Amino acid sequence: MAGAVGVVGLLSFAPGTARAASDPATAATTSAATAGAGAGAGATAGTSQPCTITSTTPAAPGSPISYANLPASCIPPGEQLFAANCSSCHGTDAAGSALAPNLRGVGAGTVDFWVSTGRMPLADSSIQATRKPPRFNRLQTLEIAAYVQSLAPGGVQIPQVALSQADVANGGRLFTLNCAACHTITGAGDALYKGAYAPSLHQATVEQIVEAIRSGPGNMPRFGAGNITNQEAADIAAYVHGVIQHPSNPGGFGLGGVGPVAEGFVGLLFGVGLLMLVSFWIGERS
Repeated sequence: MAGAVGVVGLLSFAPGTARAASDPATAATTSAATAGAGAGAGATAGTSQPCTITSTTPAAPGSPISYANLPASCIPPGEQLFAANCSSCHGTDAAGSALAPNLRGVGAGTVDFWVSTGRMPLADSSIQATRKPPRFNRLQTLEIAAYVQSLAPGGVQIPQVALSQADVANGGRLFTLNCAACHTITGAGDALYKGAYAPSLHQATVEQIVEAIRSGPGNMPRFGAGNITNQEAADIAAYVHGVIQHPSNPGGFGLGGVGPVAEGFVGLLFGVGLLMLVSFWIGERS
């Protein structure tokens, strides 16, 4: 996972256009009502399903990753949310414009990554999109993702990862080879070039890690199954979740996992400071 640089937002929403959905309680109620009233394809009248992950499809036999199946009832409210918050940049048909790229065929997982991490809506597409509290709640995010997915087949799907089937040790090896050069070995992130940076992985969910591996957000390389298999992607996600985000730190304080620079600074500050105090104390006694 080399530097994830969202310089040109993949899902650039128009500034201020998401205000209608900024109140999660109100928007969720509206979305749920719309889903109940507007569910058409794949739902029998009076039996529409709520917009939630109702089932999954295994990526392959024995794979630790399966892909979420969203009911058709998610699509109508997702279309409304997209029209209100995304279409001014991406176009009413999500085919893109001079302001934002085409979203057709990117898949629900790509949309889920950018929206669930709060990187979108993006007010200024000339700067790197940063992780922040998401504007949309989980229900709304799934609805938008389902609508974009309905426009064209293919793309990255929303993964569900069985960590019990993952190999953490192999994930550590793969992370060191493919990700640590930019995200650092502790996953704290680092500066790249021209003001860009590889973000911290300390808040990424298991699903977001796999979505990033497969979609390649920003300038991050896109790793297909031929580069990193589904088993290996699950191994990396398990390593980030289990070791980087929840370290055991048997040697002492982890200091946020930011690496030797911070450790050296703390050692210098407290170690040398303590020695100076002891020296002053000895000098005064003399």
